[in-house]
Amino acid sequence: MDKLKMHSINKVDENIEKIGKLFPNCITERKNEKGEVEYAIDFDMLKQELSAVVVEGNEERYQFTWPDKKKSILLANAPIAKTLRPCREESVDFDNTENLYIEGDNLDVLKLLQETYLGKIKMIYIDPPYNTGNDFVYNDDFAESANEYLANSGQFDEDGNRLVKNLDSNGRYHTDWLNMLYTRLKISKDLLSDDGIVYISIDDNEVINLRKICDEIFGECNFIAQIVWKNKFGSGALTSGFIGVHEYILVYSKKPIINITRTLTDEERENYNKTRDSKFETRGGYVTQPLAVTTFGDRPNLRYPITYKGQEIWPNKQWVWEKSRMLKAIENDDVVFNLQKDGSYNLRSKKYLIDENGNERRGKPTTIYTDVYTQNGTEDIRVLFDKVVFDYTKPVKMLQYLIDLEVNNQSSKEDLILDFFSGSATTAHAVMRLNAEDGGNRKFIMVQLPEETDEKSEAYKAGYKNICEIGKERIRRAGAKIKEESPMTTADLDTGFRVLKLDSTNMKDVYYNPADYEMSMFDTLADNIKEDRTPEDLLFQVMLDLGVVLSSKIEESTIGGKKVFNVADGFLMACFDENVSEETITAIAKQKPYYFVMRDSSMASDSVATNFDQIFATYSPDTVRKVL
Repeated sequence: MDKLKMHSINKVDENIEKIGKLFPNCITERKNEKGEVEYAIDFDMLKQELSAVVVEGNEERYQFTWPDKKKSILLANAPIAKTLRPCREESVDFDNTENLYIEGDNLDVLKLLQETYLGKIKMIYIDPPYNTGNDFVYNDDFAESANEYLANSGQFDEDGNRLVKNLDSNGRYHTDWLNMLYTRLKISKDLLSDDGIVYISIDDNEVINLRKICDEIFGECNFIAQIVWKNKFGSGALTSGFIGVHEYILVYSKKPIINITRTLTDEERENYNKTRDSKFETRGGYVTQPLAVTTFGDRPNLRYPITYKGQEIWPNKQWVWEKSRMLKAIENDDVVFNLQKDGSYNLRSKKYLIDENGNERRGKPTTIYTDVYTQNGTEDIRVLFDKVVFDYTKPVKMLQYLIDLEVNNQSSKEDLILDFFSGSATTAHAVMRLNAEDGGNRKFIMVQLPEETDEKSEAYKAGYKNICEIGKERIRRAGAKIKEESPMTTADLDTGFRVLKLDSTNMKDVYYNPADYEMSMFDTLADNIKEDRTPEDLLFQVMLDLGVVLSSKIEESTIGGKKVFNVADGFLMACFDENVSEETITAIAKQKPYYFVMRDSSMASDSVATNFDQIFATYSPDTVRKVL
């Protein structure tokens, strides 16, 4: 419920609104004397609008900026003392799956992932809030310093809300949205592999600003496409003006790319229907393509005659291939000589459905996508839940299309795919379905804030109190349905996921700031680990700290009566039990792990502590030893 203003009208605001209607380019956002962002007039620009000559002012330069942009950069770079805690009871096939579902603020999660997954993500897809005036944005606090940010573990507003509605009447309308997305995209770029690609769904409200920040973060040279997605059949009888039936998908790469291809459609495959004179039945049918180009180039080696049945055949301009390649193709029966009405011959090359390496040909994607609509995304949800528990979800088929695109002719079947605005987990659903269809082994990482569902919504009535509950249940149901539909081919399909939840660090403050505590206090602070944390909690924070992939295989064993974790087949071994003896340490050292981690206070005696390094020097001198 809105509050009454209880004061007279603000004429300045009214005047700004009037000027904005006459000169929209003169409206800007700035900070007032209280440090609050508000709408204001760019007086230099207004002077220019009212002058017939160039008005002298600050030197002009090309730039795109907004209030708090520098602080958003600071926020992106600031470290955090947080961790990800495993939740086995909400996971599916925790011990075997390579997929992750992470609950928490995606800014903090991206920071925690940035070392472990540096350069490992092949594709990022996000569907962020669209900033329509009613959407929610993350309420990042740009008023605090870096140190205050570190101390602020909750990141909630005074009412306990992590998300705030970004109304178009708000003076920070563009500012809040830009700051929210800029920080997250800035971090996510480092996660991409060198041939990695990011896809971002967006509509008209912020597409221009989004392109500008992506040009700055990824580089203009790495802009690939602005795909227009026809997302509606057609509607809007009451709309004044044009009926909006499209959205966009911006596509950027980590580094300049050479080529992007897509799977052929059934209709395109049917075009490869010429087989009557083919010697390569195993390569399927073929289509033909002209071998003569219609314009002159600057390569004289492409203009030469071909002799066939006593005729000398010249191209009108030049050939596509140089002579040795042309003769080799003719010898291999890869050239068709079509007799024309005037008695001349037209040369065309054969292009088989299956290429020389045994792979099916691929097509080129276009900047228009019309295969599915928003209604299809709604139906995807309805089929799984028997009701619509999530609005405006993207269609699974569209996500499959994007995931299946290949970069630089490299297979996409082993890719790691990240979605840090995962919503109802459409991306995870698409990954599993595509793997089932083509035998791929793609893995996903979903990140979602546990945003509460509206008490009046179908989701809440169905028992889903937050969006994460919907996302996890969707993956469970989608995985089960995919296996049920194709039991013979999906027996080994990974439809599981490890649930990890963002939380404050496992370590007490004394761990980070021992200088702040007097010596007399250390007897009461002998344990620097929080009481409610489990050994598995500690293990995952250690994995993050050492850059060990969070989906790594984890095995537990008992050595000398103590629980020992073995991660990634001996890459990391850890023991967090109390009173660890020389027997346990010696047995671990003999397995020669790359890393070994234990609690500093866990050694059974001073003798064990004294002999610790000597034991490893004897059995595994190259093991990197760490203590908590």
